[in-house]
Amino acid sequence: MKNFVEELTWRGMLHQMMPGTEELLQKEQVTAYLGIDPTADSLHIGHLCGVMMLRHFQRCGHKPLALIGGATGMIGDPSGKSQERNLLDEETLAHNVRCIREQLSRFLDFDSDAPNKAELVNNYDWMKNFTFLDFARDIGKHITVNYMMAKESVQKRLNGEARDGLSFTEFTYQLLQGYDFLYLNEHKNCKLQLGGADQWGNITTGSELIRRINGKECFALTCPLVTKADGRKFGKTETGNIWLDRTRTTPYQFYQFWLNVPDEDAERYIKIFTSLEKEEIDAIIEEQRQDPGRRALQKRLAEEVTVMVHSKEDLEMAKEASNILFGKSTKESLLKLDEQTLLDVFAGVPHYDIPREEIVGKPAIELLTAGAPVFPSKGEMRKLTQGGGVSLNKEKLADPNYVIAESDLLDGKYLLAQQGKKKYFLIIAK
Repeated sequence: MKNFVEELTWRGMLHQMMPGTEELLQKEQVTAYLGIDPTADSLHIGHLCGVMMLRHFQRCGHKPLALIGGATGMIGDPSGKSQERNLLDEETLAHNVRCIREQLSRFLDFDSDAPNKAELVNNYDWMKNFTFLDFARDIGKHITVNYMMAKESVQKRLNGEARDGLSFTEFTYQLLQGYDFLYLNEHKNCKLQLGGADQWGNITTGSELIRRINGKECFALTCPLVTKADGRKFGKTETGNIWLDRTRTTPYQFYQFWLNVPDEDAERYIKIFTSLEKEEIDAIIEEQRQDPGRRALQKRLAEEVTVMVHSKEDLEMAKEASNILFGKSTKESLLKLDEQTLLDVFAGVPHYDIPREEIVGKPAIELLTAGAPVFPSKGEMRKLTQGGGVSLNKEKLADPNYVIAESDLLDGKYLLAQQGKKKYFLIIAK
């Protein structure tokens, strides 16, 4: 089996670990957990580094636990946050947990009979019947306020990062997360907690709680918080998060995000967000250096992550959609796109909403001059058509008086007009 620490190290995914962690991992099959916040019904790519840690952990022969914070999600974690997050009701949390479980199954083996198959656990299951008095008596007495106050995440909030300070609810978060580690250690023999760099304080509270209550030694390992080359937060765009759920971020948008990352980011991201081996990644990096214009790194990165999160079929549709704008394509390519992908591809081109009766049965020259101002005059359209410079739905228009038929409308409502090679116009039948 591969050495997990070495695997994370060459991938740039190791930030910090407790002494003795690597020795433990080399000695036995270890169970480790990583907590995932269930505040939405989808993960986004900001979660991916942690999820990939679990994936590599399992591939190195160890047993991963994905902990959904059903109870702690009702409270909110101060780590790296400047405001207390919204609290969720039980019904919403249950829905979110189901959706996240489905997404995680694309990265982890939950269903085989392997001894290191992944498990999904929800801390709501062991916290829901825990009374405040029991928690204060059995858990709270073991960790001092001084110890909790010294945590960097708490200090930041107290020193003015938050407008409203730090609530007691949030202050108790590290104790609750610490209890998760204690519970999983006692019930699942979990000896290691994984997380992002901003979780170090919470994770070490857990290992300290286990040491004080049971006298056992447990360990912690964190990955760096992934950023862009310019230091900005990774995974955010002008329109918000890049989600793993196709209804929030379509496979085409998802593919385009990875395809368009800068070279220096692509070199880091392909190590973090794919399972490709070192030799293959090194070869792609060298290919990129020899011919940067081919963008070999971005293409392979986009392909690998899109297939892993979505499917091979979604990748092919995303590539087909990309070719429509940037390469050679045909009407058949257009017909393969679903409606949302079609709209994504042409989001940046002029759109014209026109009543259906003013499209179907009308000559193209009327539609593209009087109906939608694609051409400033009929004379100019005739001239460009004669030179082969006008297309409808990626097919050359031979006759400017061609009558638009119902069958010309993509998805029954769209008509794509093209002027020259790169100017597109989307006509939408109302």
